[in-house]
Amino acid sequence: AIDTAGGPGFGAEQFKAYDFLEPGEGVLTFDDGPWHGHTPAVLAALASQCVKATFFPIGKHVGWHPEILKQVVARGHTVGSHSWSHANLAKKSLAEAKDEIENGISAVAITAGRPQAPFFRFPGLSQTPELTAYLAERNIGIFSTDLDSFDFRTRKPDKVIETVMTKL
Repeated sequence: AIDTAGGPGFGAEQFKAYDFLEPGEGVLTFDDGPWHGHTPAVLAALASQCVKATFFPIGKHVGWHPEILKQVVARGHTVGSHSWSHANLAKKSLAEAKDEIENGISAVAITAGRPQAPFFRFPGLSQTPELTAYLAERNIGIFSTDLDSFDFRTRKPDKVIETVMTKL
């Protein structure tokens, strides 16, 4: 369990003040889904290793593939939110950015049938002090990363594995 009172930030790439991990521990996170091809494959791989992960789905994608998000929840994974449309929230007005955040959270909660973890990851890790303060008021923890796989730069699984293992 992670206390998100006051909206703490996690992940050394942007936040260094609070680290809930013990030595040797790690948290696997997956963004941008759910997707038909990728998310079921990730779920199968995690199940084969008896590993749980944290998913940060996009609200629109949840609407496109609700059955896949329900599989993520049914398998006991943690689910936060990654906005409604994956827009760069730092480039939106404050009102538009808040709508992106709230619509993404709502899509996840409605589809899952219950509220999910009070965790949020900014698309592209782009945030503003105003949005950070807004999430703090809502007691939503902000997740950055300790290391990024940069899987979006290559579609070669061996290269993604090499990148992650080298950084670990």
